[in-house]
This record gives sequence, C-alpha cells and structure tokens, in this order.
Amino acid sequence: MSKQLSLPDIYLSFFMFTTNMKPDDLNYRQIVVSHIKELQKFGYSGFEFPIAPTHPENYDTDIENYTNLRHYLDSQGLAEVKISTNVGATPSCDPSSTYPEQQKQALEYLKSRVDITEALGGEIMMGPIVIPYGSYPVKDFTNNTIWSDALQDELESRYKNARPILNELGQYATEKNVKLAIEPITHWETPGPNKLSQLMDFLEGVESKQVGVVIDSAHETLDGDGPEIFARQVRQIANEKRLHYVQVSPPDRGAIHTSWMPWEPFLTPILEVYNGPIAVEIFNAIEAFIESLRLTRRKFWIPEEDPANEYPSAYEIAEKAIEATQRELKKILDTPKC
Repeated sequence: MSKQLSLPDIYLSFFMFTTNMKPDDLNYRQIVVSHIKELQKFGYSGFEFPIAPTHPENYDTDIENYTNLRHYLDSQGLAEVKISTNVGATPSCDPSSTYPEQQKQALEYLKSRVDITEALGGEIMMGPIVIPYGSYPVKDFTNNTIWSDALQDELESRYKNARPILNELGQYATEKNVKLAIEPITHWETPGPNKLSQLMDFLEGVESKQVGVVIDSAHETLDGDGPEIFARQVRQIANEKRLHYVQVSPPDRGAIHTSWMPWEPFLTPILEVYNGPIAVEIFNAIEAFIESLRLTRRKFWIPEEDPANEYPSAYEIAEKAIEATQRELKKILDTPKC
C-alpha cells in the first residue's frame, strides 16, 4: 500500500474571514495579501477562496476581477501561493431543478466558477454544487418542508436531473485542468447529499472522473457511517480516481486544537491513497454565518478589521489549527505499517 512520506500542503479556508473575496475592491485586496503573508508564517502554503454568486451578466466581469486579484497576489510576492475555490449551487442556478432553464443557468454559472478557479491558478473547485446549500424542498403549493422518506424520494429525482449537468461540467473542467470536488454536507445544514455513501451513489451516474469528492471531517463525523465503512469508502473513491480534496474541520466548525476530532480514523485511510492538499476549514462568527450556522461562540477577532480584545484572534486560532493538524499528520505518517 502506497504511503506519502512528507506532510501534505495545508490550506486555510478564507471562511475564517469572509464569504466574499471582493476581488474588485482594491482596499480588500491589500487586506487579503496581509492575511496571507501572516498566515504563511505559520506554514500554510495555500488558501481556499469562497467565490460569491453573482448575476449572469456579471460573469465576464467576475473572471476579469479574479484574474486581476491573482495578478495582484503575484505582484506582492505571492506567486507561489496555491488557491482552491469554494463554490455552491444556488436556488436560481440549480443543476437538480425540474426546470430546464434553471439547469441551463446552473451550467453557465458553474462553468464561470470553473473559469474563475482557472484564473486564480487553482486546480480544485469544491463545494455543494449538486443541490443548493440550505435549500430544503417544500411540498407543492405550501411552505411545509419535506423530510425523511419524502425528502429522499424527492432527492432521487433531483439527483437524476443533476447528473447530466455535472457530467457536462466535468468535461468542461477537464479542458481547464480543474477538478470538481462535491461536498456531502451534514443534514443540519443542507438537504443532501449528506452522506459520503449518497454522493458515491450519485457519482455512479456521472461518467466524468473530473467530478469527484471532497471529504470533510466535520460532515463525516456527524453523518458518516463509521470508521470501518469510511476506510472502505475512501479506498473505493481513490480507486475510481475521484478523491480530489480533503478538509479537516471540527464538528462545531470552530477551533480545531480544542475540538473532539477523530484524527487517526479519519486521516489514516486518506493518507494511504491521497497526496493532495488538506484544507483547514473554520467558520468564524462573522455576520454571514451567525444565523445560518447558529453560532453561539465568540468571534475570533480579525486583525486589521476588528479592534483587539481579550479573546483569541483569527490568527491565533489559525496558528494553533495548523500546529494540531501537522502534529496529527506526523503521528500517522511516522507510524510503522506492516
């Protein structure tokens, strides 16, 4: 069984700071550079940028703005910094919709996000790109959300709708050298797919291997099938060449170094078959997340944006997160194997 001998690249999700990189904002570009340079000191070699949705008429402008953001990073001595992107489907751009026009809009929208990923020099676009995040189906002509058997039946038809769209998107992404990593997300946050097994079933109907999986420890801890089945799933996904990205995130999406993280059962099977980057994902208590994720914990104050206070800063939490991640990675990689 193959095994990597060195630590993988570790990225940090910019969800620590924002849900919108504001690529056309010259002042915010300077803040982004300042954050990256400080975080590089801790050992982060790459960053996951959230790409905010926009209207179709702005797609070309978006691509131009993100191209300019990449050029600005390069001009500030950050040419070696690696970027992945975090993208989600939206209710109006929904690959799983029963309405062909919405599906067409979804394909156009997601292709533009692939173009943005390429413009940033990235090779991985991840996120909930099958079902719009947090958009729970309702009964016809009512606002009553459907659950359980009715929800799973609804999702089956929605997955069937989405497969050809994702396959065509995968063919497009192949031309751009961008891998698409779909994220199964816990039922607390979105209707589906919630489980790795559900995403694997979905991918059986998607021919393009450019369309694959991101495995996130938070979602796997909450909705996974347990360590033994997980290890088999990881091997299968890797054998199918669909394991495109990995995130470490605690169940509360907060501080990693003080969380209950299943480091060994989560990372061991992954490190046996995966050589790509591992992203630290922490959802700070910024305004965009407070209500949607019901965050009761304090915000990790952001240098250059918030006044300092007695509580931990975003930088302190990020530093301790990479220290914990590197420590646990090293433990597993240093453990002799039969």
